Amino acid sequence: LYRGAMEGLLGSLEDPYTAYLDMSQQRSISDTTEGQFGGVGLTQSLALEFAESGVRVNCICPGNLLNSPLWVNSLFKQYAANQGITEEQVREKYINQVPMKRSCEYEDIANAMVFLASDYSNYMTGQAINVTGGQQM
Repeated sequence: LYRGAMEGLLGSLEDPYTAYLDMSQQRSISDTTEGQFGGVGLTQSLALEFAESGVRVNCICPGNLLNSPLWVNSLFKQYAANQGITEEQVREKYINQVPMKRSCEYEDIANAMVFLASDYSNYMTGQAINVTGGQQM
């Protein structure tokens, strides 16, 4: 269902604007925090700027996509080596930090996107939507 909705959504956007924040060069926790808040701050600023024109601006803050290539091909190995534990123990550690006890999945993000693009969210702007299974509230 969400795949078809996303195809319909992408086909209906007349002038899509996508911002990409490259966080691959982050060196510290404060750098990461600055980058994350920068995205939320930009969302809020643009929401204020375009609200009177009827343009809504929101962002999605996803949880750890533990089944993504970034985790599967890289992060599990790095964290396991750094912490002296197995990759499965790293996975369990991250899942145990989430109240819903599971990884964020691409479908979870897509569902939030479909909601934000729908009329059900027509009175929302400037919001940062956490899709984290309760890890961030």
